[in-house]
Amino acid sequence: MRWSWKLGSFSGIGVYVHATFSIIILWVAMTHWAQGEGFEGIFAGVLFVLAIFACVILHEFGHALMAKRFGIGTRDITLLPIGGVARLERMPEDPRQELAVSLAGPAVNVVIAAVLFVWLWLTAGLLPVERLGVVAGPFWERLMVINVFLVVFNMLPAFPMDGGRVVRALLAQRMSYVRATQLAATLGQGMALLFGLIGFFTNPFLIFIAFFVWIGATQEASMVQIRSALGGIPVNHAMVTDYHTLAPEDKLERAVEMVLAGSQQDFPVVEDGVVVGVLTRQDLLRVLAERGKSALVSEVMQRDIQVVDSSEMLEAAFERLQACQCHTLPVQRSGRLVGLLTMDNVGEFISIRSALETSRA
Repeated sequence: MRWSWKLGSFSGIGVYVHATFSIIILWVAMTHWAQGEGFEGIFAGVLFVLAIFACVILHEFGHALMAKRFGIGTRDITLLPIGGVARLERMPEDPRQELAVSLAGPAVNVVIAAVLFVWLWLTAGLLPVERLGVVAGPFWERLMVINVFLVVFNMLPAFPMDGGRVVRALLAQRMSYVRATQLAATLGQGMALLFGLIGFFTNPFLIFIAFFVWIGATQEASMVQIRSALGGIPVNHAMVTDYHTLAPEDKLERAVEMVLAGSQQDFPVVEDGVVVGVLTRQDLLRVLAERGKSALVSEVMQRDIQVVDSSEMLEAAFERLQACQCHTLPVQRSGRLVGLLTMDNVGEFISIRSALETSRA
């Protein structure tokens, strides 16, 4: 994710913090400062927020490590002002596995809250809940209450939050995965409207959360429909067959001519019939601004590229296209370039397929 800084890694999973996370730190510091507190109070407030987000990181690792048990990797975990995001390579196809992955995160918060409760009870450090506040009360007891809140909040049936994924997993045991996702997404959008309405009269931050829940539910439902539409179809049915290539010794001037002459964005670089790299539009524009059109393609092209086989299933190839965050994948047959797979062409393929199915109905 752009504008993110790496904090470290555990079990091969990188942990990042997004630049916007600094907003909540500044907000907390300014809130304590406005209340007339000195440096010690401001420091304690910021430290409490960092402790909360440490629990959020552990929550996300609960999801990631449970997914790892089912052979599903996690690209990274990123801290945002609204919480943490663990980017799994994919969601489990087995509803029971998705249920386990979805519950693993809140289960971590349950354990944290239970451990803190036992420790505070043994040390006689518990105060009545009504005497606690956001900035008032013992540090560890407030953290315990926050973890209980995280469990309750995350288990709300607001897809794609944990509770919404639990609903989808339970529904998917009785109906198709696509239908279950549509119902869970509709429920999630309803919850988003409720968040927004409550936030309008109470806390504006809920409106912010409502926006992300609504967008997340819509995108997740769309992605599941796309994967369903691509199931069982080989790549050679949807790949681009009318394309241009470049040679390593070509100058960027040649690439500029091709871009202006057509709609192709990325160009496979071929040497002796074998794909040795890809020249992307982004890299082309960057080097044109730095060195002009005389630079060689071999000096600019990306050599560490992914390719797909023409017989590979389109659904799996589409997931790889998303995972590599690239616009174009070369398609090969027996080691020779036979086409290109692009996000645009996959979208066109789905649109045409949908129109044809409508005409037959």
